[in-house]
Amino acid sequence: MGRKRILVTGGAGFIGSHLCERLLKEGNDVVCMDNLFTGQKDNIRHLMDDPYFEFIRQDILEDVYVECDQIFNLACPASPIHYQYDPIKTGKTSVIGALHTLGLAKRCHARILQASTSEVYGDPEVHPQPETYRGCVNPNGVRSCYDEGKRMAETLFFDYYRQHEVDIKVIRIFNTYGPRMRSDDGRVVSNFIVQALKGEDITIYGNGRQTRSFCYVDDLVEGMVRMMESREGLTGPVNLGNPEEFTMLQLAECIIRLTNSDSKIVYMSLPQDDPLQRKPDISLAKKELDWEPHIALEQGLLKTISYFKENILMDGIGNGY
Repeated sequence: MGRKRILVTGGAGFIGSHLCERLLKEGNDVVCMDNLFTGQKDNIRHLMDDPYFEFIRQDILEDVYVECDQIFNLACPASPIHYQYDPIKTGKTSVIGALHTLGLAKRCHARILQASTSEVYGDPEVHPQPETYRGCVNPNGVRSCYDEGKRMAETLFFDYYRQHEVDIKVIRIFNTYGPRMRSDDGRVVSNFIVQALKGEDITIYGNGRQTRSFCYVDDLVEGMVRMMESREGLTGPVNLGNPEEFTMLQLAECIIRLTNSDSKIVYMSLPQDDPLQRKPDISLAKKELDWEPHIALEQGLLKTISYFKENILMDGIGNGY
């Protein structure tokens, strides 16, 4: 079989750039589309000389005209600080972006994967969260533009599957971390690492007992590729994340230790609708994809800390972009 031509929307982002890199290594022809709102050219600079890599600077709200065999739809700001910057556009990106990529998949007879999110579970009343859980989401809160936008995108994917027989795959991504995270994305791992490296107070929102499960980006990309290549009829949704659960206080203490930092921990009030627990049930991924994460938190954090040291704080101003 010849090279697959694969479109990755949001391909210059943190996860998208790692995915593009993986797809190229597997011998594919990769088209990366990104409007660079949160994506970075630096994330894909090392891929630019590859003759089988193409970068298109375009917003997913515009019509997409690319011939392709597969589509990975990752286009949407994923951290609260970025998706709350323009919440109306965030909602439009999820919904209209889904419509544009699904329309393209229908025309090209391409298989399409939607990068959905654990945020569709909201502040869950079921723990851990299986794919059958329908969630507890506030439809009119400050996080709703992202949470409900992603839920509506899933709806559209399944409607295109039922009505137009589009070959869909849906994954729900839980907290992911690793090199190429932005230092200003407001996510807990990047926040804690940057604060620790700069010797600043480490800010914990709430009492520090709320939990998250952290999946290293290489493990996630492996799951994404396996889902795309999975058997026909396996539409998902399928949870992809690390089921090991850590409190925010445990994470902060671990990062202080790994960075040899003198930072102190301070506590601030919890943001609206911030979930108190988040842990994936990955039974379905294990069964259908033979997938589970293998990189332990400390191992992944060391790689991420090294990236931030080399690329973010090297100029002493903390942004490095």
